[in-house]
Amino acid sequence: MSQVSAKLVKELRDRTGLGMMECKKALEEANGDIELAIDNLRKSGQAKAAKKAGNIAADGAIVIAQAAGKALLLEVNCQTDFVAKDESFTAFANKIAELALANNTTDVEAISALPYGDGTTVEEARIALVQKIGENIQVRRAEIIEGANLAAYRHGIRIGVVVSYEGGSEEIGKAVAMQVAAFNPLAVNEESVPADILAREKDIIEAKAKESGKPEAVIEKMITGGVQKYLNEVTLVNQPYVIDNEKKVGDVLKAENATVLSFKRLEVGEGIEKKQEDFAAEVAAAQAAAQS
Repeated sequence: MSQVSAKLVKELRDRTGLGMMECKKALEEANGDIELAIDNLRKSGQAKAAKKAGNIAADGAIVIAQAAGKALLLEVNCQTDFVAKDESFTAFANKIAELALANNTTDVEAISALPYGDGTTVEEARIALVQKIGENIQVRRAEIIEGANLAAYRHGIRIGVVVSYEGGSEEIGKAVAMQVAAFNPLAVNEESVPADILAREKDIIEAKAKESGKPEAVIEKMITGGVQKYLNEVTLVNQPYVIDNEKKVGDVLKAENATVLSFKRLEVGEGIEKKQEDFAAEVAAAQAAAQS
């Protein structure tokens, strides 16, 4: 097998949508001939997976793997909720989560290269699953959280949460995980809100307050009140408790002698723009192509 350049690997990856390692292997077997590599991929059936790679995978599932003192949340995407509930898809996602946790990695490329079993890698197993199911499937992201006490909660298959806490009980840990799933806080408390995000929100609040045309003293109070309102909404301890809205989460934690140290929350499809099908436009385009 000949050595192939990173540039050639990238070109094959761009043209096929396959993983980097699969492209490198295909090029080595074709002695650097990219056209031959593509032909070989088509013959082996991997071209089917390559075609599916162009489809938007905005559905899927969040799975959670746990071990002593740590947990991993993993998002694996597909195109439809039907496939997201498929047994083969679920088994694939759960196994990857266990492998990633055992290897203590959240890097998607590193996860893709992990041994999956029977002499295959995770990426090769993914391609095989695409061929079997017929949808684009992607390992999108992973998060690891560590702590002596961890509470995990999944809301259906679309939201996963793990909370690290000290004190209290398993019940309060689970309740807080449900809280994070339902209210999606930005941070545990006011001190842990990222400074750049808080500054941006304050600028917006200040601009709106100044547009009111009210006296400066009133504007200052509006800004202070607006910032506090924002912090109450995005910080876990200041949110209304999901089980009893008359209480704040912070008050419940204090009564239980519990403290939340950190949390991780993943939701399927966050940040992915799902394609909106326009069938009329699609038919018109097909007719135009047929007439040209």
